[in-house]
Amino acid sequence: MEHGTHCPIAFGLNHFGDRWTLLIIRDLLFKGKRQYREFLEGGEGIATAVLADRLKKLETTGIITATAGEGRGNPWYYSLTPRGKDLLPVMLEMILWSAKHDPRTAAPSSFVSKTRKALTSKERKALFAELLKDLP
Repeated sequence: MEHGTHCPIAFGLNHFGDRWTLLIIRDLLFKGKRQYREFLEGGEGIATAVLADRLKKLETTGIITATAGEGRGNPWYYSLTPRGKDLLPVMLEMILWSAKHDPRTAAPSSFVSKTRKALTSKERKALFAELLKDLP
């Protein structure tokens, strides 16, 4: 995907820079969702056409992989690639920023405190390893 300026912000935005794409990445990283139906029923109100488009875009840009399942209807399972897992620090920083500026944030205060402390200390790598350990 060409973005023209080679600006790192523009590059990132072209790969993961819209609401729905970031929410799909969130669901894969933190909520254990892996199937189309799970993303669709996530409570955010994403339209089926938008979901299909964003999943395809994420797959095309190498952020996720799609694997056909077995069974009735052959459901697809989505998982983050190493490139997608590299977005963990970005997502954590977004959570911290939102927790600071949104008084009604849904982020648990214990998670925010633990993450804030780990990101500003030598525990950063351990936190990333813990959060990524159960991902496929």
